[in-house]
Amino acid sequence: MTTSSDFASYIASLPRVLAGAAALFRDGEGRVLLVEPNYREGWALPGGTIESDDGETPRQGARRETAEEIGLDRELGRLLAVDWVHGTGRPPLVAYLYDGGVLDEDEFKAIRLQEEELLSWRLVPRKELPEYLPGALGRRVLAALDVLADGSGTAELENGHRVS
Repeated sequence: MTTSSDFASYIASLPRVLAGAAALFRDGEGRVLLVEPNYREGWALPGGTIESDDGETPRQGARRETAEEIGLDRELGRLLAVDWVHGTGRPPLVAYLYDGGVLDEDEFKAIRLQEEELLSWRLVPRKELPEYLPGALGRRVLAALDVLADGSGTAELENGHRVS
């Protein structure tokens, strides 16, 4: 019979995995909303780390982070992509990407950036996304846009590449 201390030791011995969640917002022309963080180079989607200590789910994390970062508290649509991103100098990341939907002009005007984390936002056409989002994130966003376009299920990805 396993004791609770044995179980706690077992849990503590398991490898760590980071978890993040983001929302994919678009305008009527299909351009993607990107945000510019102030704590690192490059661009990102609204989203961030899931707070698992609070029992937060990926969907809840994406909604909370979106509300915090850009001031839009919206019900998110379906899960578009799940990506396992191997870590370099950090644990692996599981990234969840949800459909944030198409925003109208009033919703874009309502965006209020979280100044502690973000410098700016912009709408980027699909063909320019790789310039703004290199690597796995860019591939993840393109896969999610493909899922939206063809109506297929969730894209299962590893480092932004489809595995199924």
